[in-house]
Amino acid sequence: MIPLALLMICVAYLFGSLSSAVVICKAFSLPDPRTAGSKNPGATNVYRIGGRIPALLVLVMDILKGTIPVYSSYFLGLEPVLLGLIAIAACLGHIFPLYFGFKGGKGVATAFGAMLPIGLDLAGLLILSWVIVVFLTGYSSQGALVAVSLAPLFTWLIKPLYTVPVLMLSLLIILRHRENIARLMSRSEGKIWDKGNTKE
Repeated sequence: MIPLALLMICVAYLFGSLSSAVVICKAFSLPDPRTAGSKNPGATNVYRIGGRIPALLVLVMDILKGTIPVYSSYFLGLEPVLLGLIAIAACLGHIFPLYFGFKGGKGVATAFGAMLPIGLDLAGLLILSWVIVVFLTGYSSQGALVAVSLAPLFTWLIKPLYTVPVLMLSLLIILRHRENIARLMSRSEGKIWDKGNTKE
Protein backbone atom coordinates (compact mmCIF):
# COMPACT_ATOMS: atom_id res chain seq x y z
CA MET A 1 0.00 0.00 0.00
CA ILE A 2 2.79 2.45 0.87
CA PRO A 3 4.70 1.98 -2.43
CA LEU A 4 1.43 2.55 -4.32
CA ALA A 5 0.73 5.65 -2.24
CA LEU A 6 4.22 7.04 -2.93
CA LEU A 7 3.74 6.40 -6.64
CA MET A 8 0.40 8.22 -6.65
CA ILE A 9 1.87 11.13 -4.67
CA CYS A 10 4.52 11.53 -7.38
CA VAL A 11 1.92 11.20 -10.13
CA ALA A 12 -0.31 13.77 -8.42
CA TYR A 13 2.55 16.26 -8.11
CA LEU A 14 3.58 15.85 -11.76
CA PHE A 15 -0.06 16.09 -12.87
CA GLY A 16 -0.57 19.19 -10.75
CA SER A 17 2.56 20.76 -12.25
CA LEU A 18 0.79 21.21 -15.60
CA SER A 19 0.07 24.95 -15.45
CA SER A 20 -3.34 25.28 -17.07
CA ALA A 21 -3.21 29.08 -17.03
CA VAL A 22 0.09 29.24 -18.92
CA VAL A 23 -1.00 26.63 -21.48
CA ILE A 24 -4.41 28.22 -22.12
CA CYS A 25 -2.96 31.73 -22.37
CA LYS A 26 -0.46 30.52 -24.97
CA ALA A 27 -3.26 28.80 -26.90
CA PHE A 28 -5.32 32.03 -26.93
CA SER A 29 -2.27 34.25 -27.62
CA LEU A 30 -2.74 36.04 -24.31
CA PRO A 31 0.00 37.51 -22.09
CA ASP A 32 1.79 35.12 -19.74
CA PRO A 33 -0.35 35.14 -16.55
CA ARG A 34 2.85 34.96 -14.49
CA THR A 35 3.89 38.40 -15.73
CA ALA A 36 0.53 40.08 -16.49
CA GLY A 37 -2.28 41.30 -14.25
CA SER A 38 -1.85 40.03 -10.72
CA LYS A 39 0.96 37.72 -11.93
CA ASN A 40 -0.92 34.76 -10.46
CA PRO A 41 -1.39 31.88 -12.93
CA GLY A 42 -4.94 31.07 -11.96
CA ALA A 43 -8.45 31.35 -13.38
CA THR A 44 -9.20 34.72 -11.73
CA ASN A 45 -6.19 36.40 -13.30
CA VAL A 46 -6.85 34.76 -16.67
CA TYR A 47 -10.39 36.13 -16.50
CA ARG A 48 -8.98 39.62 -16.03
CA ILE A 49 -6.53 39.41 -18.92
CA GLY A 50 -8.46 37.17 -21.32
CA GLY A 51 -12.14 36.98 -20.46
CA ARG A 52 -14.60 34.22 -19.62
CA ILE A 53 -13.78 31.40 -22.04
CA PRO A 54 -10.02 31.11 -21.28
CA ALA A 55 -10.75 31.51 -17.56
CA LEU A 56 -13.40 28.76 -17.65
CA LEU A 57 -11.01 26.40 -19.44
CA VAL A 58 -8.31 27.10 -16.86
CA LEU A 59 -10.79 26.51 -14.03
CA VAL A 60 -11.92 23.16 -15.44
CA MET A 61 -8.36 21.97 -16.07
CA ASP A 62 -7.21 23.05 -12.61
CA ILE A 63 -10.13 21.20 -11.00
CA LEU A 64 -9.34 18.03 -12.95
CA LYS A 65 -5.72 18.19 -11.76
CA GLY A 66 -7.04 17.51 -8.27
CA THR A 67 -9.94 15.21 -9.11
CA ILE A 68 -8.17 12.70 -11.38
CA PRO A 69 -5.28 11.70 -9.06
CA VAL A 70 -7.48 11.56 -5.95
CA TYR A 71 -10.33 9.68 -7.64
CA SER A 72 -7.86 7.22 -9.18
CA SER A 73 -6.24 6.64 -5.80
CA TYR A 74 -9.64 6.12 -4.18
CA PHE A 75 -10.48 3.38 -6.69
CA LEU A 76 -7.08 1.82 -6.04
CA GLY A 77 -8.18 1.34 -2.42
CA LEU A 78 -5.94 3.88 -0.66
CA GLU A 79 -7.01 5.05 2.79
CA PRO A 80 -8.38 8.55 3.52
CA VAL A 81 -5.18 9.96 5.08
CA LEU A 82 -3.17 8.79 2.07
CA LEU A 83 -5.78 10.38 -0.21
CA GLY A 84 -5.20 13.59 1.71
CA LEU A 85 -1.46 13.41 1.03
CA ILE A 86 -2.13 12.77 -2.65
CA ALA A 87 -4.46 15.77 -2.76
CA ILE A 88 -1.78 17.92 -1.13
CA ALA A 89 0.77 16.68 -3.68
CA ALA A 90 -1.51 17.73 -6.54
CA CYS A 91 -1.91 21.18 -4.99
CA LEU A 92 1.83 21.50 -4.38
CA GLY A 93 2.34 20.69 -8.05
CA HIS A 94 -0.01 23.53 -8.94
CA ILE A 95 1.63 25.92 -6.48
CA PHE A 96 5.23 24.89 -7.33
CA PRO A 97 5.02 23.45 -10.88
CA LEU A 98 8.04 21.45 -11.93
CA TYR A 99 7.67 22.38 -15.61
CA PHE A 100 7.18 26.13 -15.11
CA GLY A 101 10.00 27.27 -12.86
CA PHE A 102 8.14 26.39 -9.64
CA LYS A 103 6.02 29.54 -10.03
CA GLY A 104 2.37 28.57 -9.79
CA GLY A 105 -1.02 29.62 -8.53
CA LYS A 106 -2.81 29.49 -5.19
CA GLY A 107 -4.19 25.96 -5.57
CA VAL A 108 -7.85 26.73 -4.80
CA ALA A 109 -9.40 25.11 -7.88
CA THR A 110 -7.10 22.09 -7.61
CA ALA A 111 -8.00 21.69 -3.93
CA PHE A 112 -11.68 21.92 -4.86
CA GLY A 113 -11.12 19.23 -7.47
CA ALA A 114 -9.40 17.03 -4.91
CA MET A 115 -12.42 17.36 -2.58
CA LEU A 116 -14.92 16.73 -5.39
CA PRO A 117 -14.82 12.90 -5.09
CA ILE A 118 -16.19 13.23 -1.54
CA GLY A 119 -19.55 14.21 -3.02
CA LEU A 120 -21.55 16.76 -4.98
CA ASP A 121 -23.18 17.95 -1.75
CA LEU A 122 -19.81 19.09 -0.44
CA ALA A 123 -18.98 20.67 -3.79
CA GLY A 124 -22.30 22.53 -3.78
CA LEU A 125 -21.74 23.89 -0.27
CA LEU A 126 -18.22 25.07 -1.14
CA ILE A 127 -19.38 26.79 -4.33
CA LEU A 128 -22.30 28.41 -2.50
CA SER A 129 -19.98 29.69 0.24
CA TRP A 130 -17.59 31.18 -2.33
CA VAL A 131 -20.40 32.79 -4.36
CA ILE A 132 -22.04 34.38 -1.32
CA VAL A 133 -18.80 35.90 -0.04
CA VAL A 134 -17.71 37.15 -3.48
CA PHE A 135 -21.18 38.61 -4.10
CA LEU A 136 -21.08 40.44 -0.77
CA THR A 137 -17.45 41.58 -0.84
CA GLY A 138 -16.09 41.29 -4.39
CA TYR A 139 -12.98 39.52 -3.14
CA SER A 140 -12.24 36.16 -4.78
CA SER A 141 -9.51 35.41 -2.23
CA GLN A 142 -11.87 36.04 0.69
CA GLY A 143 -14.43 33.73 -0.88
CA ALA A 144 -11.78 31.03 -1.25
CA LEU A 145 -10.59 31.46 2.33
CA VAL A 146 -14.10 31.23 3.75
CA ALA A 147 -14.91 28.18 1.61
CA VAL A 148 -11.77 26.23 2.53
CA SER A 149 -12.17 27.19 6.20
CA LEU A 150 -15.69 25.74 6.18
CA ALA A 151 -14.67 22.66 4.15
CA PRO A 152 -13.61 20.52 7.17
CA LEU A 153 -16.90 21.32 8.94
CA PHE A 154 -18.96 20.49 5.86
CA THR A 155 -16.98 17.26 5.40
CA TRP A 156 -17.51 16.25 9.03
CA LEU A 157 -21.26 16.71 8.55
CA ILE A 158 -21.34 14.80 5.24
CA LYS A 159 -18.57 12.15 5.36
CA PRO A 160 -16.68 12.35 8.70
CA LEU A 161 -14.11 9.78 7.53
CA TYR A 162 -12.53 12.39 5.25
CA THR A 163 -12.43 15.29 7.74
CA VAL A 164 -8.69 14.99 8.51
CA PRO A 165 -7.57 14.87 4.84
CA VAL A 166 -9.76 17.89 4.04
CA LEU A 167 -8.40 19.75 7.07
CA MET A 168 -4.85 19.09 5.84
CA LEU A 169 -5.76 20.47 2.42
CA SER A 170 -7.54 23.49 3.87
CA LEU A 171 -4.53 24.44 6.00
CA LEU A 172 -2.27 24.32 2.92
CA ILE A 173 -4.57 26.67 0.97
CA ILE A 174 -4.88 29.08 3.90
CA LEU A 175 -1.08 29.19 4.28
CA ARG A 176 -0.76 29.88 0.55
CA HIS A 177 -3.09 32.86 0.98
CA ARG A 178 -1.19 34.53 3.82
CA GLU A 179 -0.30 37.54 1.61
CA ASN A 180 -3.95 37.86 0.59
CA ILE A 181 -4.97 37.77 4.25
CA ALA A 182 -2.58 40.63 4.98
CA ARG A 183 -3.97 42.65 2.05
CA LEU A 184 -7.57 41.92 3.07
CA MET A 185 -6.79 43.19 6.56
CA SER A 186 -5.22 46.35 5.14
CA ARG A 187 -8.03 46.70 2.56
CA SER A 188 -5.56 46.73 -0.34
CA GLU A 189 -6.71 43.48 -1.96
CA GLY A 190 -7.95 43.71 -5.56
CA LYS A 191 -11.54 42.77 -6.35
CA ILE A 192 -12.41 40.09 -8.87
CA TRP A 193 -13.80 42.51 -11.45
CA ASP A 194 -10.84 44.95 -11.31
CA LYS A 195 -9.35 44.43 -14.77
CA GLY A 196 -6.25 46.45 -13.94
CA ASN A 197 -5.63 44.74 -10.65
CA THR A 198 -2.02 43.85 -9.90
CA LYS A 199 -2.66 42.18 -6.55
CA GLU A 200 -4.30 38.82 -6.02
